[in-house]
Amino acid sequence: ADKGLWYPPDPSSFEICTIGGNVATNAGGLCCVKYGVTTDYVLGLQVVLADGRALRIGGKQLKDSAGFPLTKMFVGSEGLLGIVTEVTLRLLPPQASACTVVGSFGSVRAASEAVLAVTSQIRPAMLEFMDSVSINAVEDMLKMGLDRTAGALLVAQSDAPGPAGEAEVALIEEAFRACGAGEVFSTSDRVESEAFTAARRAAIPAVEKLGALLLEDVGVPLPALPDLIDGVETIAAENKVLISVIAHAGDGNTHPLIVHDPADADETARANRAFGQIMDLAISLGGTITGEHGVGRLKKGWLRDQVGDDVMELMATLKSALDPQGLLNPGVML
Repeated sequence: ADKGLWYPPDPSSFEICTIGGNVATNAGGLCCVKYGVTTDYVLGLQVVLADGRALRIGGKQLKDSAGFPLTKMFVGSEGLLGIVTEVTLRLLPPQASACTVVGSFGSVRAASEAVLAVTSQIRPAMLEFMDSVSINAVEDMLKMGLDRTAGALLVAQSDAPGPAGEAEVALIEEAFRACGAGEVFSTSDRVESEAFTAARRAAIPAVEKLGALLLEDVGVPLPALPDLIDGVETIAAENKVLISVIAHAGDGNTHPLIVHDPADADETARANRAFGQIMDLAISLGGTITGEHGVGRLKKGWLRDQVGDDVMELMATLKSALDPQGLLNPGVML
């Protein structure tokens, strides 16, 4: 930023995360609906393999079809194939000033249907979702006047210039109202826009004040988003646990936050059961167990259910070829 450039994946954890962590998990953030994720901005890597060799793959060029796309293979590999020691990124000029549209909805279903109404026509710069639990948790933390009675909140942005931006804002407003938004608020004021972006970024730490979290990262094809959010609500009721849903709704990537007390063995068991059921639900809807956080250790038991035996075998073959002794990040993913 101090060089007048912008890293578009822009994770919500930008204050504490690292570029290396972004590369390891192929991380994303609030603007990925329009601008893409980490892999779209990695041009080259230096990687140290398990046998000690240091490889340079990719480079500074924007286009490169020489050989296998090895850069893409290492991004998102969670440290299993090599240790990334240097990253060459494609950065952009600063994002244009955005106009923010906020819609307050009576239910999560109405809000998720509004997401489909918007994304079926345009690709906004941002389209974020907060449910009532996260709205109230953020309001407790920031005291910025969010509607505590809302069932869900959508925060959208357009950074298109001039008349194109005005047309996008009008379309978003119309879609929100058509899907039952009780209140629609628009602003082109940078300070007001940043306040709503900050509210969405604060959702996880705000909900965490309610108790320990099991953090989900499931994603589905956009048409399945309403069914996923409804399904999470059902899972919460059946397991008698509090689950708050926030989402990068514009690309179908959700973060159900399962609140529990680790000192309560029964509640912890119900929370863990819900954790698995949410991943099962995402898979059944044609989705993924992780959109941007990676598999790690916690989700690896569900990876085979998503990708199948043949893909698991292929990944194990790649791992064995590059790290036959299993030295790199043992116990992760596979």
